[in-house]
Amino acid sequence: MHIATCPLCGTPASPPFVSRPDVPCHQHLVYDTAEEARRIARGRLDMAACPSCGFVFNRSFDPARLSYGQSYDNAQSHSAHFDAYLDGLAAMLVRDRQVRDCTIVEVGCGKGEFLRKLVGDLAAGNRGIGFDPSYIGPETELDGRLSFRKSYYDASCAAVPADIVICRHVIEHIQTPLDLLHSVRAALSRSRDARVFFETPAVEWILRGQVIWDFFYEHCSLFSATSIRAAFQRAGFRVEDVHYIFGEQYLWVEATPTEPAAGDAPPADAAELVALTQAYADAEARLIGHLKAQLDDACGRMKIAVWGAGAKGVTLANLLDPDGTRIDCVIDLNPNKQGRFVPGTGHPIVSPAQAARRGVAMAVLMNPNYRSENLKILAEQNIRMDLADWSKQ
Repeated sequence: MHIATCPLCGTPASPPFVSRPDVPCHQHLVYDTAEEARRIARGRLDMAACPSCGFVFNRSFDPARLSYGQSYDNAQSHSAHFDAYLDGLAAMLVRDRQVRDCTIVEVGCGKGEFLRKLVGDLAAGNRGIGFDPSYIGPETELDGRLSFRKSYYDASCAAVPADIVICRHVIEHIQTPLDLLHSVRAALSRSRDARVFFETPAVEWILRGQVIWDFFYEHCSLFSATSIRAAFQRAGFRVEDVHYIFGEQYLWVEATPTEPAAGDAPPADAAELVALTQAYADAEARLIGHLKAQLDDACGRMKIAVWGAGAKGVTLANLLDPDGTRIDCVIDLNPNKQGRFVPGTGHPIVSPAQAARRGVAMAVLMNPNYRSENLKILAEQNIRMDLADWSKQ
C-alpha cells in the first residue's frame, strides 16, 4: 500500500519525515502470552506532511492489517487523572456549551464511558445514543435514556434526531478522514441545528516536543489546528472554534453543519507545520540514539520499567527494546492489561506493586500529565521508585 496523494486535498504526497519498518499495527491489543504478543501483525510507518494543507498521514497505511475486536482495550478511565479530565470536559459541555435537555450522539463511543457521564448527570436532562460497531455491553441503560447501537453513524441514521454529536479520538484512526466527516454531515441532514464536537491529538504538540513515541500505526491521520479546520470546511461544516486542551496535547473542534454543504476550503498555510516536520526528521535519529544510551546506562545500574502500556509506552518499548531484554516490565493501572503482554516486544504488563516486587527501581514516565498521579500512587503504596521523564531531551 502506497498513498500517492494527500487524502484531504489531493496534493501529491511529500517524502516521509518518519520511516519505520515492521512496527506493530496495534498498540492496544492485549495478549495472554509473550509469544502471542510478539507475533502481532506489522506494517510500515511512513508519516508525511502535505505541503498544501498540513495534514500528516501514513503513506504506507493498510487498513486490512488492523483488527479491532474484543481484545482491543484503550480505556484510560482507570487513571484518576484522566477520569477527572473527562469529568471536567463533560462539565464544560453542560455548563459552558449548554448541553442540557439534548439528544447526544457519540460516534465511536467505545464502551460508552464519556457518554455515560453526560447522560448520567440527571440535572442536565440529556439523552444519549452511542454508535460503535465494536461496542460490548447492554443495549440500554439509565432507564432507557442511554442506548447503544453496534453500527456506524452515517446517512442511514438521518432519522435519528441529534442536538449534539461528539466524536473523541476516532478520526486519527481513519485513513480517509473526510469520509468520516461526510458521513456525520449526511447523518445530520435533518438535524440542521446540531452542534458537533471532535477531539483528536494535536500533531504540532508532538512535533514541537519531538515526542518520538507519539507516531504509531493506529494513528494514520494526524491534524494540526489549521488542517482540521480545512477538513471540516471541506466536509460541509462551519467551524466555530478550534483550540488546544489536555496540556495542548489534543485539539478540540466545535462546528455546525452548513446549509447547503460547503465546497472546497480556502487554502491552508502549511509552511510552519512543514518546518516542524523537517526539524523533527533532522532530530529523530539523534533522539532515539540518546534514549538508547540512557536505557543502556540505567539498565547497567538498576531494573527499569516503562509506566504506561498504552500507545506511547508500547511504541517506546518497541523502539528501544524490541527484543524485550532490557526493560524489565511495563506498568499500567488498567487491571484488564495487568498479567498480559506488550504487543511486539512481549514485555509483561504489571501493577505498580508488582513492579516493586520485581525490584524495579525506576520507571520511565510516558506522559508528564500523569506525573503527580503516579507519584501519589507510589507514596500511598509505600513504593520507592524514581519516575524519569525522558520527553525532555
